[in-house]
Amino acid sequence: MVALDAPPAAAPAARMDGRMRLVLVVLLVAQFMLAVDFSILNVALPVIGEGLGFSLGGLQWIATAFALAAAGFTLLFGRLADLLGRRRVFLGGMAVLGAASLAGGLATTPELLMAARVAQGLATAAVTPAGLSLLTSAFPEGPLRDKALGLNGALMSAGFTTGAVLGGVLTDLLSWRWAFFINVPVALAVLLVAPAVIEESRPAARPRLDVPGAVTVTGGLLALVLGLTAAGEHGWAAPATLVPLAAAAALLTAFPFVERRSPEPLVPLRILRRRTVVWGNLAGLAAFATETSLVFLMTLHLQDVLGFSPLAAGLSFGVLGAGTVLGGLLAPRFLGRFSPRAALVAGGALQAAATLALLGIGDERSTYGLLLAATFAGGVGNMLAIVGFMVTATSGLPDSEQGMATGIATMTQQIGITLGTPVMSAVVVTAATLPGGIARAVAVNAVLVLLAALASAVFLRKR
Repeated sequence: MVALDAPPAAAPAARMDGRMRLVLVVLLVAQFMLAVDFSILNVALPVIGEGLGFSLGGLQWIATAFALAAAGFTLLFGRLADLLGRRRVFLGGMAVLGAASLAGGLATTPELLMAARVAQGLATAAVTPAGLSLLTSAFPEGPLRDKALGLNGALMSAGFTTGAVLGGVLTDLLSWRWAFFINVPVALAVLLVAPAVIEESRPAARPRLDVPGAVTVTGGLLALVLGLTAAGEHGWAAPATLVPLAAAAALLTAFPFVERRSPEPLVPLRILRRRTVVWGNLAGLAAFATETSLVFLMTLHLQDVLGFSPLAAGLSFGVLGAGTVLGGLLAPRFLGRFSPRAALVAGGALQAAATLALLGIGDERSTYGLLLAATFAGGVGNMLAIVGFMVTATSGLPDSEQGMATGIATMTQQIGITLGTPVMSAVVVTAATLPGGIARAVAVNAVLVLLAALASAVFLRKR
């Protein structure tokens, strides 16, 4: 067995040829755009609600509809990419994303906007795992793939931050509609260039789709995201939360039994038994859930405690974005010298320490410098852990199963993004005051990161 805590004994030369660079640029542009799309509407939601007549309760469904489709269908589309062709699914998803973005920008009623958001979520569920599997299969395992995944992670995280800032700028200077329109030329450029530089990738013998498995896992993930979203709005004890969470538990528990009876399972159980897949994805879940929810917590602190404007709060997270970009650039070198396991442990430890430092911020603006320094360091650690997670969760598998592996990893990413904020919201309201609740949630956040780092150290060590 290959050691999990040491780099490979021999690795190919880490040099990309011209075609590899073109492939990398096309895929990174697409992934960056998808990351921007996750956060670009957050600042614009109140303006959209006023412009199209959304009710206060219906406004949050602009984000929820996208998250439901993006997270619920990711694993299914990841497998379809293996079966139908990754380039075909990637290009089809990009075409849907461009059309849905145009429709969203032109929407005149809440119903049309919601339909566009669902279509954007479905397109994201198709493009993200297909693009990631094209990337992992285009670059051999080792330094080249580590470098590509590092750049991918850095631009993804920078995209989340850019989306928050860009959404505020476009809404203030132009219109919320440009938060949709900005995707259209990017999607068109990718559709024009990608067929010439990206080769098709799929198995020679095309297996059948596991329909019962697809229905079970997709239904379970949809119910899980719906329940987590309802928890943030209604609380954890509300029927609107408990019913979908119970349905999710039942469906996801049944999924392995369905797969065991399937002749061509959606996710073969042998993959779910791999330590790298299980513990790598759990570490990735913690990394995404904690960092995205920390942005939520610090947004509360900046706006409701320190009195910052939404745009000023968004610009403050440019420091976090710079930290994640630096972490993504450093990660390939770190993995080359040490190992993916070491990246998970060191990145998690740095993120946990930086998060704990945030307990030192108070209700005076004099602590703003500490917030900036801690979020920068936490961004470096978080991206180091995320690249370690992506390499761990996709290594050691044949190219024919890369779509499945990246589908699982992408599902982990999107569930983590959806999971973090409701959980931390529930922690915040347990305290008597908002600053006390934020401090309590920050402590819980740091403990979760530290536990994930310790689990990686223990369960991914060499046997």
